[in-house]
Amino acid sequence: MPLPMQPVTRRLLQAVLYEVFAVAAVGPALGWIFDTPMASSLLLAVLMSAVALVWNYLFNGWFERWEARQATRGRSWRRRLLHGLGFEGGLVVLLVPVMAWWLDTSLLQAFVADLGVLMFFFVYAVVFTWAFDRVFGLPASAGGPAEP
Repeated sequence: MPLPMQPVTRRLLQAVLYEVFAVAAVGPALGWIFDTPMASSLLLAVLMSAVALVWNYLFNGWFERWEARQATRGRSWRRRLLHGLGFEGGLVVLLVPVMAWWLDTSLLQAFVADLGVLMFFFVYAVVFTWAFDRVFGLPASAGGPAEP
């Protein structure tokens, strides 16, 4: 049985682990997809990760407050998909301008180029959150153990 964590500790751990795995997977892929030097693509991945890390923390705090008010407890696949859509939708708004600036392209071109990355991250967000919950247990907002 996983040890219960304070909500802030849980969100921080989830966000940091999510971004560490994301940079390791996406950094090299960005270089290949955007035909940029590896150093540049890794820096872009780290910048995107920093933005996503802050968004992850804020979004999960909001999501767990919303989730705690729901009559149905637990995390169904529908709720996980809603979570993934909200998280990734927010990242589109935040990261497409960063990518356009970094890659010196238009917002539309950056958005189109980002579609493949977004599809990857949508699946990744849902799977990662499921795996994180399996390893660390559900938060109290989803009917997990009481917080210490």
